[in-house]
Amino acid sequence: MSTFWSVWVIVLTLTNLALITWVLFANRKVAVDDQQDPENKTTGHVYDGIEEYDNPLPKWWFMLFVATLVFTGIYLAIYPGLGNFKGFGGWTSVGQLERHQAEARAEFDETYGQYVEMPIEQIAENREALKMGARIFANNCAVCHGADGGGNYGFPNLTDNDWLHGGTPDKILETLHEGRKGLMPPQGPVIGEEGVKNAAEYVLALNGLEHDPAMAAEGKEIFGTVCMACHGADGKGKQAMGAPNLTDNIWLYGSSREQIRHTIRSGRKNEMPSQADKLREDKIRLVAAYVYSLSRQEEVEQ
Repeated sequence: MSTFWSVWVIVLTLTNLALITWVLFANRKVAVDDQQDPENKTTGHVYDGIEEYDNPLPKWWFMLFVATLVFTGIYLAIYPGLGNFKGFGGWTSVGQLERHQAEARAEFDETYGQYVEMPIEQIAENREALKMGARIFANNCAVCHGADGGGNYGFPNLTDNDWLHGGTPDKILETLHEGRKGLMPPQGPVIGEEGVKNAAEYVLALNGLEHDPAMAAEGKEIFGTVCMACHGADGKGKQAMGAPNLTDNIWLYGSSREQIRHTIRSGRKNEMPSQADKLREDKIRLVAAYVYSLSRQEEVEQ
């Protein structure tokens, strides 16, 4: 606040307090003599037949106002309220916020801090830790991956042990810390519409789905020329590149003929945002352990 406005606030505040004090003490006196006839002890104001007596404030009421003014003076001396004057107490809203944050961090460190150095596999065996991880997942991840981690259109299922970038604890942590960017470049301009249709038939054939054998044979040639670099000669993908396995009948964008053609023709682009700027390390490890446990459920069932 500039000096001018600081002085303006100080003068305005103190002037108002002085005027309120004057009004309070001025009304402590009466304009008529106590010995006068009660009928004459009025202010002369009459409204609807009701006369206003000129009586002072009750003592308890007057003292209550005085106490309020005293409190105001003490408050303005201790806390900031007079322009740039910070008060003798040194209180600031920022300082109070930082103290509350420090208290919260201390409380959270007591609850979550034990998991910072604990291996993910060990956290995944701790039932209480998994409950906390599930709650953090529900608040931050479920909007994309579903409340049960089963995924949504364009967002991978985290319960099926099929991974684009690897499902080891280290890889899951890497994904949470750094995020992931997936890009399937559009191939329509490269192979043409006929090539798109043939390649789609070959992808259907890789998954054992109904397809046109002749078109699939043509598509295999296209796949070996255009798609193999990312998805591998056998179509089983490359985790190092984030290229999905095209033979396991697991789909991010659907397995219908038209959906596959759209993917090949127009490409796909997706992003898993980094959680490092949203969650502390201990919470990231709890989420990682929870996701790791979800993927292991399939192994346990098998």
